[in-house]
Amino acid sequence: MQRNFILTDVMKTGDNQTYANFINHNTIPNQTFECVDEYYTLHNFDLESYDRRLALIDMRIHNDRVMNNVNYREDLEKRLTLLHQQGFGFIVACPWESQENLTTKKFMANKVMPEIYFPYPYLVWTGGVSWFWFYMYDKHKDRVFDFNHGFTNKKHNFLYLNKGARSHRVRLYEKLLSSGMLENSIHTFIERTPPKRLDKRYELPGIDPEHYPRWGRDQDIHEPPYNDTFCSLVSETNDVDYEIFMTEKIWKPIIAQHPFVVHGNYLYLQKLREMGFKTFGSYFDESYDLERDPSKRIDKIVNTCRDLLTKNWQDIYLQTRALRKHNLETFFDREKLSIEINKTLNLFLEFADRG
Repeated sequence: MQRNFILTDVMKTGDNQTYANFINHNTIPNQTFECVDEYYTLHNFDLESYDRRLALIDMRIHNDRVMNNVNYREDLEKRLTLLHQQGFGFIVACPWESQENLTTKKFMANKVMPEIYFPYPYLVWTGGVSWFWFYMYDKHKDRVFDFNHGFTNKKHNFLYLNKGARSHRVRLYEKLLSSGMLENSIHTFIERTPPKRLDKRYELPGIDPEHYPRWGRDQDIHEPPYNDTFCSLVSETNDVDYEIFMTEKIWKPIIAQHPFVVHGNYLYLQKLREMGFKTFGSYFDESYDLERDPSKRIDKIVNTCRDLLTKNWQDIYLQTRALRKHNLETFFDREKLSIEINKTLNLFLEFADRG
């Protein structure tokens, strides 16, 4: 049995408790994980008795609030130096982001990384497919939802939610809008000018649609827009071909037992299937997932949406009932979630073993 010591946030200014919870969902055989969140308690542990020692530095965007504080920066550098001397390896924790996102984050690209972490080796932890599955599982595992997919309740076609004005989202949104395919859909584009917002009856309780919170409630789920629409058109964070980043945007329709079309990374649906979920290729065209070129993928998604509007939705809901239930049960299967968490943590262990 190997013992692993993890300081879950060197400065304790971020998500240390959530990181510990993520780590504790693992089922890696022959490994134990001691998660500690207080730098100043390290003297209470026999650090030499652990096979690996890792320290997480929380670099999620919320930590921008302290990055330019001189005292913070000096204290962080001192702590990293002392931890390095005690044999710690460093994990830069950015699981809320994708690799693609980090290339555009100023604090990652040209401010903090070169100045603080050099010359110590570090591994950057990005979200991949495990983080948001874990986060949504943990947030909603005890909640009782009121989803009702009775056929008489479907007033609209697509549920299509956009917030940030990413270029790939703009391209698809404008094509769907200009073709008239969104006329009977619930759709938003918060950062468009002028912004397109949800009607108040579909907005989360307690939210002023005019002041939608950029952080904090994106992972909440409100039943009415799912009950009143046939299909989710998932507008994911990225559309690149070198990684797959799954956010709450896919887990919401899976929890809602909603059919979905995904505008996201190349082979996104294939990855979902590899993780044990099922998609809807037997009921409508999902060939867009196999298209590597982002512009051509958009065209194929538009064609899929156009075809969906001609289908009998009552039949699709009847035919996919078992599939949608399977996805819901898979999502809330902790053992299946742990498989993906294990893969992430094994990357940590491999990094530590490289020294």
